Amino acid sequence: MTPPAIPRRPWFSPRSLAILAGALILCFGAARLGAIATFPNLEPWYRGLEKPWFTPPDVAFPVAWTILFALMAVAVWRVALLSDGATRRGALGAFAVQLALNVGWSFAFFAAQSPLLGLIEIAALLAAIVWTIARFRPIDGVAAALLCPYLAWVAFAAALNAAILVLNA
Repeated sequence: MTPPAIPRRPWFSPRSLAILAGALILCFGAARLGAIATFPNLEPWYRGLEKPWFTPPDVAFPVAWTILFALMAVAVWRVALLSDGATRRGALGAFAVQLALNVGWSFAFFAAQSPLLGLIEIAALLAAIVWTIARFRPIDGVAAALLCPYLAWVAFAAALNAAILVLNA
């Protein structure tokens, strides 16, 4: 008896590549919005803040975020390609919420120059990332796993944000 055929995933079809391009544009567009809020506030405000001992060097942030936004783009691409209907809408809706909160954190912390507002925003972001992973997992375990480094980094960023709040109160 022949085993059932495994459906082919057209990863390199024109439709798939268009979805990947859209995912990359979406994620790196969000990164650009965050940068617009961040960079004008590095000098003198952020550099003048007291920071905890575990603050990474400044060069670590753009490197980490570039990798994380690329992983997010691949994850959302896989989910968009491997799902449909209400399942896809729910997963992509969760992703959109967390992406908006991600951008919102840069505006809360840097543009508003408010570690308190940033901490409130990042708490919501953490919950939204967990929700997104939970929505992605039934569709594609790989996509869910691709968001785990992002969750870990944002948890670290939340600890850093909280420490900055305390040290500068």
